Amino acid sequence: MAQSVGIKDVARAAGVSVGTVSNVINRPDTVATETRARVQSAIDRLGYVRSESARQLRAGRSRIMGLLVLDMGNPFFVDVARGAERAAREAGLGVMVCNSAQSAGEEADYLSLFAEQRVRGVLLTPTDASGRNIDTFRRHNIPFVLVDRVAEGTTECSVSVDDVAGGALAVRHLVDAGHRSIAYVSGPPGLNQVRDRRTGALNALAEAGLGPDRLRELPTERLDVAAGRDAGARLLGLADRPTAVFCANDLLALGVLQAMYAAGITVPDDLAIVGYDDIEFAAAAAVPLTSVRQPAVTMGALAAELLLEETEAETGTKRHEHRRVVLQPELVVRRSSLSAR
Repeated sequence: MAQSVGIKDVARAAGVSVGTVSNVINRPDTVATETRARVQSAIDRLGYVRSESARQLRAGRSRIMGLLVLDMGNPFFVDVARGAERAAREAGLGVMVCNSAQSAGEEADYLSLFAEQRVRGVLLTPTDASGRNIDTFRRHNIPFVLVDRVAEGTTECSVSVDDVAGGALAVRHLVDAGHRSIAYVSGPPGLNQVRDRRTGALNALAEAGLGPDRLRELPTERLDVAAGRDAGARLLGLADRPTAVFCANDLLALGVLQAMYAAGITVPDDLAIVGYDDIEFAAAAAVPLTSVRQPAVTMGALAAELLLEETEAETGTKRHEHRRVVLQPELVVRRSSLSAR
């Protein structure tokens, strides 16, 4: 294996000191034109690339921001990453994107990696309901912002969507369309988002004078299309099948839609479906999907901006105050829920 070219190799090839090479790289205006050209020629000829990690360690400031999400297979989190990356790039930073795959163990491993790499800060959608991973990471004194999660019981910043309001929007729409028996395909019960959307659904039923028994919950272990198909199969097996289903995210809703299509059940006439997130695939489904839209790109950008604000305050005189930003969801109505009852 070829050895990497170091700054001493460049200095030797150019016939200058290591300090002169350093000045050419970092403060070129302080070096005479002829010397600078000779050093740059040696750099190009040898293929020297400076060690950014070493420079950051010396400076004590990383140019990398960590982003840890539940599932990069979900387009919602891709949009969150897009927003975060855009804000980071404008500040001259890069983003290291990691996927916990809804595993508390993988989440702990990635948080440990972020600590080892001394990242500038972390944007985190936690999966560990116990909070132990966050407590362990907090000891490293690396700033972090919670994304798609309210910072309950913590002092850190958070950017989230009002999921109680989102769940109410979905089920209120179904009730207004005449549905009185609704299934909730909910996902893992340990996730706050899943619980909050259920709370909103129950609130909408209560507003209409309907009891909680009108909501049939079908929990799933994951929030993906395969889990949605499984929930759809269980839904088809119910003796008194609900006339509508609200899903905790769009991937689950697309899975339910696939299961209904395979069984010859017409959507929305036989079963109305509402999803959550309004990912790009929702509008492109065989039956365009009604969904509760979350401003995912905005969420990612705001979270990154809060993190940047906090990290800049650490080295300056401006005081940072932790904030909880709660964005509002929006119902986007499409054909999957437009049956007349």
